Amino acid sequence: MKIKTHNVDNTKVAEIITDKLILRSTEDGLDLLGNLYYQGFNKLIIHKENITPDFFDLKTKIAGDILQKFVQYQMPLIIVGDFSEYNSKSLNDFIFESNKGKQINFIKDLSNIL
Repeated sequence: MKIKTHNVDNTKVAEIITDKLILRSTEDGLDLLGNLYYQGFNKLIIHKENITPDFFDLKTKIAGDILQKFVQYQMPLIIVGDFSEYNSKSLNDFIFESNKGKQINFIKDLSNIL
């Protein structure tokens, strides 16, 4: 796993670069949060491919459990990927509502934020 550092509007942003699943559980999220916080990061970018597919099935409650930790510890999270493959109305509504705020955002690519 590589951490690419971006500085956006005086904010130190970590982008996780890997070809492995690194976010599979709440514990994985907490470990990632702790490591990034210790390194002085204020925001995280993670790619959809690095998150367990179960995350995107809201019935599993994995998304809610993980994202609650990011909100609780005030670490904004950007999830990058093509989410059009999911035909779930509840997931699409969840993404839409999340994108209204600044804490959790789902985006197609990084072109508009970096």
